[in-house]
Amino acid sequence: MEQSVASNIANVLSEALPYIQRLSGKTIVIKYGGNAMVDERLKSAFARDIVLLKQVGVNPVVVHGGGPQIGKMLASLGKESKFHNGMRITDRETMDIVEMVLGGLVNKDIVNLINQHGGHAVGLTGKDGGLIRARKLEVAQSSPELQASEIIDLGHVGEVTQIDPQVINTLDGGSFIPVVAPIGVGDDGASYNINADLVAGKLASVLGSEKLILLTNTAGILDKSGELLTGLNQKDVEALIADGTISGGMLPKVDCALSAVNSGVKTSHIIDGRVDHAVLLELLTDAGVGTLIRG
Repeated sequence: MEQSVASNIANVLSEALPYIQRLSGKTIVIKYGGNAMVDERLKSAFARDIVLLKQVGVNPVVVHGGGPQIGKMLASLGKESKFHNGMRITDRETMDIVEMVLGGLVNKDIVNLINQHGGHAVGLTGKDGGLIRARKLEVAQSSPELQASEIIDLGHVGEVTQIDPQVINTLDGGSFIPVVAPIGVGDDGASYNINADLVAGKLASVLGSEKLILLTNTAGILDKSGELLTGLNQKDVEALIADGTISGGMLPKVDCALSAVNSGVKTSHIIDGRVDHAVLLELLTDAGVGTLIRG
């Protein structure tokens, strides 16, 4: 190995040391999705990042989505995907498929990948150990023509009512890495499909996590000239929403990030999952690869 290359590696490791010391023994919840979940190179890099974090004493908890995989499976079965404001309308038959894809195919693929890289991942849904209790999500739609709001029935789409972290704490206490599919169970025993960002945020709050990381297909929050913004607080975010800098699909992610830091999570990070080893770069380097939001 050339001396310059070896020196660069040594500098990187030296830069990472204080971050490793600060994070050792802490829990970090990571929402895994987007390109990082479908590109083979990025999938492998993500798995290695998670294994390395566990190896140096951090407790990563992975929460994953799977919308494209669900859509692909529904199409292969001849069932049309229907949405309302970005939320999948989920009848009972669709919920069976969602549960099969998220809790089976996608979850076990992630578990297997982490284990292939030397980790000890365990796949869970919200049904395991009573992890996620849920209720039906009610969505109201108003229009000038209606005298009152109309309730839109999304079927088995849910919201979190309670999280019991006992099973996560038990796994974290050992050498295991929890990998959670965002499926909750209602008081009536029915299954509910829940937005993975929301599950990750709620889980981070309940676990008292040091950080919540949301992987996206964007560089983070950008200003109007396209420059990355970071080190934001709630006042900064509110101003960026008011002037239209933050809009569209970024709004729910920012809301999730803010909700987490207002519920005890030290910092939230919206990072670019299209970058190799994005998680390590954000956590263990000075520069990072995304937007940090603090309370």
